[in-house]
Amino acid sequence: MDFHFIAPDLRALDLASAELLACCIWSDVRPARGLAGLLDFRLVGKLSRLSRESFLGGARGELVLVPGRPRFPFEKVLVFGLGPRAEFSDALYETAVKRMSRALEELHVVRAVVELPGRADGALTPERAAELLVPAIASDAHDAWWLVEDADAQRRMEPKLKRDRRSLRRE
Repeated sequence: MDFHFIAPDLRALDLASAELLACCIWSDVRPARGLAGLLDFRLVGKLSRLSRESFLGGARGELVLVPGRPRFPFEKVLVFGLGPRAEFSDALYETAVKRMSRALEELHVVRAVVELPGRADGALTPERAAELLVPAIASDAHDAWWLVEDADAQRRMEPKLKRDRRSLRRE
């Protein structure tokens, strides 16, 4: 699998050539922030409405699929619930990434734009997120993930991701 980066910006997302966009929300943080906040803006408050209607709460393990088109180039948007912000940990990050990977595999998605759990608001450093990412995926079902990160985080993550990919290819 290859990792690429994309800025957390609507214009950049409009240019992405991926099948699906995956983002995360907390159960106790409203309005949604990060990529979910951008999506909600572009989707004219659809995520907020789903939240008010108790269809989307952000509970840990929750998974909600909404259409991305026509407002995005992605066919699907997948929203992952992370639970309460204060309970987030490395173990929960790994569990969420595994769930993302499995969900994308079950949907037969090979190219996805992915907001890594906890990264939008700094619950996990870029280095730690990169360190835990490759072992948590452990699947060849995906061709590429475009990670939603700003330029600074990208510079901090890239060396670790390259090292991990090389070591996995040798195994």
